[in-house]
Amino acid sequence: MLALLFAVAAGLVGSFALMKRMLLAGDVISHLALPGFGLAFLLKINPLLGAATTLFLGTLLIWQLQKKTGLATENVIGVVFAAALGIGAAITPSDELIEALFGKNHATTLLGFLLGALAVAFIIAAIWKLRDKLVLTLFSPELAMATGVKVDRVNLCFLLLFSLTILVGLRFMGALLAGSLIILPAAIGRRLTNKMSHFLIASSVASSLSVGAGLLLNSVVPKFGPGPSIVMVAALLFVICLFKRS
Repeated sequence: MLALLFAVAAGLVGSFALMKRMLLAGDVISHLALPGFGLAFLLKINPLLGAATTLFLGTLLIWQLQKKTGLATENVIGVVFAAALGIGAAITPSDELIEALFGKNHATTLLGFLLGALAVAFIIAAIWKLRDKLVLTLFSPELAMATGVKVDRVNLCFLLLFSLTILVGLRFMGALLAGSLIILPAAIGRRLTNKMSHFLIASSVASSLSVGAGLLLNSVVPKFGPGPSIVMVAALLFVICLFKRS
């Protein structure tokens, strides 16, 4: 159930990420969790707590570097990604590395479900509230600033929502694949429609279908794992969409 809720949030966030031309950032930002996983395993604390710490610290670092250097978001993300991947791979125990990278189908506790559901509700509500400002900053940052929109603050809020979405999906998608459910459904939605409202809905539906069918596939072939199963289904849906006539 939590995976399906995550799918809706991932579809919405991915739609705006595609419009901001930072779709591949989903794959990169998810790797920021890897050093946190490694530290958590070494310190024997909850892996998601460690992942959340490095994920959000890394996001703030990306935002600050972007402001200070003036580099495009994807360039800054690439630099931080390389460092995070190297550190994470070095300190994560080899026995735990596969689980950290690809996720695992753990049973979710009631507290874990409630926290995850609360996070998803917050993401959806925040995206809805920020939607007009996000669209305005997409098409004309200068006009947005002229109308009183704090562009830097809006960008930070989106990056944090982006990271929170990935955090919710880490449990079953892993650090390597969590960003994939932001990338693929958004690409599917964009292929299906040009109208923004339809685009948001199509991306969320594609994400939910990918998760539902992926978990079903994983129940039939457990050796695939939930993360790879979900990504394979999403990739198949995208290939099918390629046959749609423009």
